[in-house]
Amino acid sequence: MSASKVYFTDMRACHDESLPQKLERLVRAAGITSLPLGDAFTAIKIHFGEPGNVAFLRSAYAESLVRVLNSCGARPFLTDCSTLYPGRRKNALEHLDTAYRNGFTPYAVGCQVIIGDGLKGTDEVEVPVPAGGILKTAKIGRAVMDADVIISLNHFKAHELTGIGGAIKNIGMGCGSRAGKKDMHCDGITQVNQEKCIGCGKCAKACAHSAPVITDGKAEILADRCVGCGRCIGVCPKDAISPIWEQAAGLVDKKIAEYAAAVLDKRPHFHISLAVDISPYCDCHAANDTPIVPNVGMFASFDPVAIDRACADMVNKAPVMENSALAERRRDGLDHFTSLFPESDWHIQLDHAEKLGMGSQDYQLVVI
Repeated sequence: MSASKVYFTDMRACHDESLPQKLERLVRAAGITSLPLGDAFTAIKIHFGEPGNVAFLRSAYAESLVRVLNSCGARPFLTDCSTLYPGRRKNALEHLDTAYRNGFTPYAVGCQVIIGDGLKGTDEVEVPVPAGGILKTAKIGRAVMDADVIISLNHFKAHELTGIGGAIKNIGMGCGSRAGKKDMHCDGITQVNQEKCIGCGKCAKACAHSAPVITDGKAEILADRCVGCGRCIGVCPKDAISPIWEQAAGLVDKKIAEYAAAVLDKRPHFHISLAVDISPYCDCHAANDTPIVPNVGMFASFDPVAIDRACADMVNKAPVMENSALAERRRDGLDHFTSLFPESDWHIQLDHAEKLGMGSQDYQLVVI
């Protein structure tokens, strides 16, 4: 099997070409116009950002992509599905309000915005998972499955539960309905290191299921309530919370890959990753920390496995930003993502996706 092509350009710009224009040139060079776009309902899966977080992708990038798709006669729409955790994206009304506040209005981006799993996160389709999966089916937002073409436009970053958040996670976790997200998370139950815990209660405030309880000045996670979403891990100021890996054992990563495989199976798809403002935590948080490395660049590929691997490799080659979480936690002999979250293993997700036939970790970087 030949190496998959991953197209790359850096974040340098000049007066003659803006970064959104450079993105347009990148995706055209990578072959996006070879997709069957004529009159095709084309879902652009994107994360609209949580209010208070400013690391999410700017809407100007989406506008640039929509312009390319419109020129090919496509019918594009931006989409994402509801969240499990408390925040401003747990139903379609709040989700749309958040998207608009963060600049993703139809007037700004040039296409409609549709929440993929309906008003309350319950409008889903049960889709078969390709052979080789742990799960038999995946619960995917109906609007996503109604689309003819899938395009992932994602912010590549670190992630407290899965190590990295890239194209596969954007599609897999992002396209799952609320029930689907629970299916993916439920084996990732968390635990509290009592010596580190200061009983601040931030974990309890972030949990939609009342799993953390504070007793005698210390937090405890009630296993029968925890769905494993990982929100508590990211908000803990003392890094006192971690998954119970004896139970999870990478299952969250594998299930994310299986959900992505179910979404993409037998449908045209294309993937764009921007490794910029590379935060240590997910964009689902209502705040973002200092980037762990300087901006790396923009990537495009037909292969979601290859693009995630290329992003991870290039971030790992980048210098560490001082005064960042990575600067505080880096460990000799470990890559950037494992240094940040030693309990996670980002390779599991890519290995499983490759096993499912989604793509290859062997890639050829084409610099534009």
